[in-house]
Amino acid sequence: MSGYQTRQTAIAAVTNYQPTVKPLNFAETSPTDVFGSNVFSDKVMKAMLPKEIYKSLMATKQAGEEMDPTIAGPIAAAMKEWAIAKGATHYTHVFYPLTGLTAEKHDGFLSPDGQGGAIAEFDGKLLIQGEPDASSFPSGGLRATFEARGYTAWDLTNPAYILENPNGTFLCIPTAFISWKGHALDKKTPLLRANQAINKAGRRFLSLFGNDDGNMVVSNAGPEQEYFLLDRNFYFARPDLMVCGRTLFGAKPAKGQELDDHYFGAIPRRVLSFMLEVERELYKLGVPVKTRHNEVAPGQFEIAPLYEQSNLATDHNQMIMTTLKSVAKRHGMACLLHEKPFAGINGSGKHLNYSLSTPTQGSLYSPGDTPAENMQFLAITAATIRAVEKYSKLLRSVVASAGNDHRLGANEAPPAIISIFLGGELAEIFNQIELGDLKGTEAKGMLRVGVDTLPPLPMDSGDRNRTSPFAFTGNRFEFRAVGSDQSIAGAQVALNTMMAESLDFVADEIEKITKGDASKLSAACQKVIQGIMKKHGHVVFNGDGYADAWQKEAAKRGLPNLKTTPDALPAMIEKDVIELFEKYSVLSADELHSRCEIYHEQYNQHIQTESQLVVKIAKTIILPAAMRYQGELAGTAANLKAAGVKAETPALSAITDLVGKLDKSIVALEKLMIKEDFKSIEEEAQYKTSKILPAMLDVRAVADTLEGEVADDLWPLPSYQEILFIK
Repeated sequence: MSGYQTRQTAIAAVTNYQPTVKPLNFAETSPTDVFGSNVFSDKVMKAMLPKEIYKSLMATKQAGEEMDPTIAGPIAAAMKEWAIAKGATHYTHVFYPLTGLTAEKHDGFLSPDGQGGAIAEFDGKLLIQGEPDASSFPSGGLRATFEARGYTAWDLTNPAYILENPNGTFLCIPTAFISWKGHALDKKTPLLRANQAINKAGRRFLSLFGNDDGNMVVSNAGPEQEYFLLDRNFYFARPDLMVCGRTLFGAKPAKGQELDDHYFGAIPRRVLSFMLEVERELYKLGVPVKTRHNEVAPGQFEIAPLYEQSNLATDHNQMIMTTLKSVAKRHGMACLLHEKPFAGINGSGKHLNYSLSTPTQGSLYSPGDTPAENMQFLAITAATIRAVEKYSKLLRSVVASAGNDHRLGANEAPPAIISIFLGGELAEIFNQIELGDLKGTEAKGMLRVGVDTLPPLPMDSGDRNRTSPFAFTGNRFEFRAVGSDQSIAGAQVALNTMMAESLDFVADEIEKITKGDASKLSAACQKVIQGIMKKHGHVVFNGDGYADAWQKEAAKRGLPNLKTTPDALPAMIEKDVIELFEKYSVLSADELHSRCEIYHEQYNQHIQTESQLVVKIAKTIILPAAMRYQGELAGTAANLKAAGVKAETPALSAITDLVGKLDKSIVALEKLMIKEDFKSIEEEAQYKTSKILPAMLDVRAVADTLEGEVADDLWPLPSYQEILFIK
C-alpha cells in the first residue's frame, strides 16, 4: 500500500468510525458509589484493622510520627483479604523511577501448600519492602550497571489500590525506590523528604504568629493536565508521532487556533465519551477529577482534579496520565502528552497550583478580606518572592526537557524567564511596604453587568495573568512552567525545599528584631518584608510575559532567561543549590549530580532519536513522494513539447529546486550526526542544541514547503488539517 493509500485509509477509518466501547450505565452504580471503590482507604482500614493498629497508622500518616514496624503485619493481612475479595491474584510495589514513567513488578499471592492446593501469602515484610532489579533504571553514575540491588519501601501515607484489567485485577502498593546504599532513585523519595522539611520550617514560622497548633504544615497541589487526542489511524500513519510523540514534519493548516473557537467549545461527542470513561476509571481510584474542557488548540483538551496533599496529588497525576493513554486506545484514539506535538499551535503544559496549609487554617496563602493587615499572609508571600527570585534558575531546571523547550524557549505559556505575578492589589501593598508607607488598598467592589436580571458579581482583587510562570491566583500560586509529560514531583521538591529555607530566613530575621517581644511583631514583619522587596522584588512582574519588551526589561533586572535544557540543567548542581538541598536533607550532592547527568542523557537521547527519524522519514517517505511528482511534471512537460506546445513549467522548476534543497539538507544533517568525540554529556547536549536541532529544522522547512506543492494524491503523511479536525 502506498503512503497516499495509507493516508486515505486512515481518513476513511476515522470518518466511518463506529464506537465499540460498551456505554457506561450510571443507573446501575452512581458516581458517588463508584468513587474510591478500588482504594484501600482510611474508611476501609478503620473497618478492617484493630483499633490500636489503625490509631498508630493515623499517627504516622496525619501527624508525621515515626512508623511502628509492628503494624505492618496486621495491615498486610487486611490488605490481602480486601484485595483477594476484589479478585486480585497479584500485588505490585508501584514506584516512579527517574525515567519519568510508572514502574511495577508483579508477584502472586498464591503459593503451593504441598498438598495439591495453594494458599495466599502476603505478610508485613513483603508489604514494607520489595526488591526490584535496579540495574536497568537510571542512576546517573551512583551505581555500576552490574550492581543490581534496589529496594522499594512502602509509602503508607498514600493508599493502596486495585487496578482492573478485562482478565483480572491486581493490588498496587505505592512505594519509594532507593538504591542498596540508600540513594534516591525515584521521584517520590525526595518529595517525602521535602515534605518533612516544609513541615518543620512551616510550623516554626507559624509559631511566631501564635498559630502553631500542633498540626502538620503540608504542601498541596492541583495539576491541570493538558493533552491532545487524535484518531489512532492517523497516529499509526505518522512514524514521528508513534516514536517521538510529536510531529517532526507538517505544514501549518489554513485554520489553526486563530479564531479562538476551540477554547471551552462544545466537546465532540466521541471525545466526551472518552472523557466520561476516563473519569469513571479515576473515580474508582479515588482521584478527585473535577474539570474537563476543550483547550485553546484544535484537538487539545484538559482534565483537572481538586486540590490534594502534594504526595498524593503526584501519584494521582501519574494515574491520570496512564488512564488517559489506556482509555484512549479503547476509543480508537491516541493521547499525546508531548509538550509540543504540532508546530504552529499551542503546546500542552501542566499548570501546578501550589499552596501550603494546615487542617485548621486552610491555605496559608489566603489573604483574607484585608490583606494589608494580615501580617502572616504578607510574610509568607514575601518569603515566596524571595525563594522564587533566589532560586529561579533551579525552578527552570526542574522543568527542563527536550519537549518543554518548545514551549518555554519559545515564550509560550509561559516564557523561560521565571517571574512572579501578584495582581494589582498585592503589588500595591508590597510596593507600599518597600517604600515604608503601608496604607492598604481600597475595598473590593461589586461588578455590575448592566442587565437588571443578572446579579452583581463580587470582584477579585486583581486580574489573572496567563503569561506569568508563577502567578498568585487568590489563595495559591500557579506554577505554569511544568510540561504536560512531566511528573509534578520535581517542581514540588524544589518549591518545598526553597520555601523551607525562605521561611527559616524570615523567622530568623523576625526573631532578631523582636527578641521574643510579641508587641514588635508587626513592625518586625514590615521591616523584614521591606528588605526582601528591595533585594528580591525585581522578580515581580505584572505585565505581558510574551512581549519582546519584557525580554529586554528582564535582562536589565538581571533575571535569567534559560531557553534550553542544556542552559538550565547546570543550575541543579550549583553550589547554593547543593547547599540548599543538603541543609534540609532532601538530596545529597551525589544525588543532585546523578539527576543532572540523567536529565542530560535523556535530552541527548531524545534529540538523537528525533534526528535519526527526521532523516529516515525525509529520505524514505517525503523525498520519494516529491520525486514522483517531479517525474509526473517532467513527463507532462515532455509530452507538451513533443506535441509542439510551448508551455512554461514553473511548477517543475519549483519542485526540482525543492527536491535539491531537501536532499542537500538531509546530507547536511547526516554529517552533523556523525560527530561522537564529545568530552562530556554536557558538551554533547550543547552540540545537539546548537547544531542538530537547527539542521533538523532546515530539513523540515523544505519538507513542509513541499507539502504545499506536491499533488495531494501523492503526499503520504496525514496532514495537520486531517489529524486535528477530523474526529
